[in-house]
Amino acid sequence: MVIQLKYKRIRELREDHDYTQAQIGAQINVPQRAYAYYESGERMVPPPVLSALADFYGVSVDYLLERTDNPKMNL
Repeated sequence: MVIQLKYKRIRELREDHDYTQAQIGAQINVPQRAYAYYESGERMVPPPVLSALADFYGVSVDYLLERTDNPKMNL
């Protein structure tokens, strides 16, 4: 059984900030195509990329993974 995750929040955050996939990829040092795979759920987002996205948007990794609706980071 293959589990396919949808990373809805990373897409929503990108669109809410009017960024393209290429722009986000450049900010976190990931090729646009790889970022597109992450957004669509075709590939799992590696922990370092999740951390980079959380830092870029100023939200928690749990928020990105929809484990919480609270975007605040635990510092």
